[in-house]
Amino acid sequence: MKNLTPLTEHPKLNGLLADIRKRADNFEEQRYIDMDIIERFKDIGVYRSFVPKRFGGDERSPSDFLRLIETISMADGAAGWVASFGMHPFYLGALPLETIEKIWADSPDIVFAGAVFPVQPAQKTKDGYTISGRWKFASGCMGASLMGVGIKPEEEGELPRMAVLPADKSYIDETWDMIGMQATGSHDIVLDKAQVPEEWTFIRGSKPNLTEPLFKYPTLSYATQVLAVTALGLAREALEIIKNEAKGRKSVTGAPNLGEREYVQIAIGKAQAKVCASKAFFYQATDNVWETILAGDEPSDEQINLLRLSSSHLTHECVDVVRTVYEMMGMTSAQNSHPMTRILQNISLVSQHAFMGQITFRNAGAMAFGHKPYPGYI
Repeated sequence: MKNLTPLTEHPKLNGLLADIRKRADNFEEQRYIDMDIIERFKDIGVYRSFVPKRFGGDERSPSDFLRLIETISMADGAAGWVASFGMHPFYLGALPLETIEKIWADSPDIVFAGAVFPVQPAQKTKDGYTISGRWKFASGCMGASLMGVGIKPEEEGELPRMAVLPADKSYIDETWDMIGMQATGSHDIVLDKAQVPEEWTFIRGSKPNLTEPLFKYPTLSYATQVLAVTALGLAREALEIIKNEAKGRKSVTGAPNLGEREYVQIAIGKAQAKVCASKAFFYQATDNVWETILAGDEPSDEQINLLRLSSSHLTHECVDVVRTVYEMMGMTSAQNSHPMTRILQNISLVSQHAFMGQITFRNAGAMAFGHKPYPGYI
């Protein structure tokens, strides 16, 4: 594969990040990322990163995209979360090839938002499905041109099916009101007797119909990784904040400033180690799977296990780092106007996501003893 300039070195990225930082308060207040930012995400290649070259895309490596999301998340975790759904070709690749060709016929920069749960019943018709219902947590839906919703399988025990339709065929109910990631606009999607052809549906988690090496990468594992890496960006930003603020912060009592206090130095030294170690594990697991695929082999169950385990480990280590920084900064970081408040709230939501739950550690532990993990893990 032809080497591309890393996404983190795009000449327009620094200007975009500066603008995101400047406008983060406004994004949070309105509960979504402005459309002009979505357009600039398109410009730097977020949404065409994994689109096959035959459709005008870039076919980036998994690590290249993850490092971009990590960088955007330093500027604002919610912006990184929204950009992370540029991995949607891993989902849409399971559609029939004829449908895929229609999706990217005019441009590789399509913005997709999906909400699988709660899966809703759908009426089977001659040509497809009639679908009504409400789906939660459609992150980035305010800037999407395509929507996906989960419908119940026709037979019990099967995986849910996802139906894809133009965004203007759905209604967005602005219900998103959580402790963190407010600006992701993860609202409810509502459909009322929407008609979706059979060829615009696919079974979630099914084998893609695209043959490029990218589509041999484990889809659900990558869906976990792109969210987990937002926590890494948030933790790195927290460490930058405390280092920068300690430089000019003097105690009114004459005590050493924040950066001169030994207990703070020890805590931040440990925090840096946590970030570096969990980051190394995360990217090593990613690159090992990618190298296996490029060599023409299938990733093993153990390799996939390490993708999931390193994602949960990264998330929880980064949460600990952010909480440490928040505590070390005292009342200063408790102000609603201080960036640490948003960072703490945003990273708390990342750790609440089902992909990063304690069940991951249970599944990894079960596999260590030769037992099978729960369904959906591998």
